[in-house]
Amino acid sequence: MRVEACVLTIAAAVTGVDVSQPISESAFSCLKRAGTAEFAIARVYQSTGYVDPNGAQTIKNARAAGIKYVDGYVFPCVPCANAAVQVRAAVDHLRSAGAVFGMLWYDIETFRWGSQSSNRAFIKEMVDEGKKLGIKAGIYTNYNNWATIVGAGWNYPASQGLPVWYAHYDGSASFSDFGAFGGWSKPNIKQYLGDKSSCGVGVDYNWYPAGEDVVV
Repeated sequence: MRVEACVLTIAAAVTGVDVSQPISESAFSCLKRAGTAEFAIARVYQSTGYVDPNGAQTIKNARAAGIKYVDGYVFPCVPCANAAVQVRAAVDHLRSAGAVFGMLWYDIETFRWGSQSSNRAFIKEMVDEGKKLGIKAGIYTNYNNWATIVGAGWNYPASQGLPVWYAHYDGSASFSDFGAFGGWSKPNIKQYLGDKSSCGVGVDYNWYPAGEDVVV
């Protein structure tokens, strides 16, 4: 994924990590030295229906370690509360904690969803609430999850300008495997390796290519 809310041209391929555990400043420093954490994305809302109590500090630790682009992701709990409440809770928590984030990514993967029509309404509410709060947001998913949850052709988030960060654990730092869906003809970030360990912490590896205009 990318982070801060601007468009710029990347001079070289960029790798980063996303994390669902608390990560210390020293661990982020280690990941940065290893060249695997030029950006970071921390979970800030849990699928249990609560703000992640470690998310804000993890974001602050990444920035303290010198990682310039830092985002958060929301893993929503569809049965727990309406979508707007969950997005607002995550944003309010980060702002009150002084955790500066570039973007918020909405994690849309198969987990306790309902009908496609109700799922579409839920995701639309997430998107609309983020816009009301004045944040930059994107969607984390892949073709199979999107097709199952809302239908491959549903494009409301893309129509509102939200980019897509997609997952395909093929070990390839390349967009050559991407096929259009959900109104996205081009992805923003690829999560290409999952459930790895580096510097003593669990991470997923992500990538975006050189020489392209990307939202960060």
